[in-house]
This record gives sequence, C-alpha cells and structure tokens, in this order.
Amino acid sequence: MRTLDIGEVARRARMRPSALRYYERIGLLPTAARSAGRRVYPATTVRRLALIKMAQRAGFSLAEIRELLDGADAGPGATRQWREFAARKLPELDRLVETVRELRQAVADCLACGCMSFTNCRLLAEDRAGSE
Repeated sequence: MRTLDIGEVARRARMRPSALRYYERIGLLPTAARSAGRRVYPATTVRRLALIKMAQRAGFSLAEIRELLDGADAGPGATRQWREFAARKLPELDRLVETVRELRQAVADCLACGCMSFTNCRLLAEDRAGSE
C-alpha cells in the first residue's frame, strides 16, 4: 500500500498538517502509522479528505461526517445511511437557501431605497416597528 507523509497529504488536500492531526484526534481519519517518527497515511486519505470537505460544504457537521464515515467503513449499509443523512439535511439546506434569498432581497431593497441613512431609512423603521 502506498503511503504519504503528513506534509504531502496536507499539500495535496490543501490543508494544514494541524488539521489532519485534529481530524485524526476526533476520529475523522484513522490513526496514522509512523515512519521515522512522522505520521504516514495511506494515499487514499487524500480522497477521504475531499469527501470530508464536500460534506462540510453541504452543511454537515464534523460529528455527522464522522458518523457517515464510520458507516461507510461498515460496508453495504453505507449507501442507505448516506441517503438517510442527505434526506434529513435537505430541508435544513432549503431553509438556509430561503434565508439567504430574504437577506439578498433586504440588501436589494436597501440599495433601491437610496437613502443610505440608518437613522431615517423607512425600511429600517418598518423593522423597528415590527420588533416592538
């Protein structure tokens, strides 16, 4: 099995070695073997790190990712587990998208207003009135 030292894995994954050590400590990466006192990982670790990054971008927490990866190591049930996690995550992502749309509209409304005054803006006055 081909191995890479921690510096090479970090370079290929565009991460800091300290992040790899942290991921190992919290169980996202298996414990690395040692060669001359340095951590060495299987070359497949780079792919695992890409999966972790993708899952983070999709909104999964590190704890959720660890659970997913533990399930992936378990074999045939991994696909079902991934589908269940993804199905639960979609509504959360939909809410996030809606929140971002609302924020975008608020910024667009503010620009359209043109007053550029936080003290006299009618849009902010509406917000203050609604929160009282």
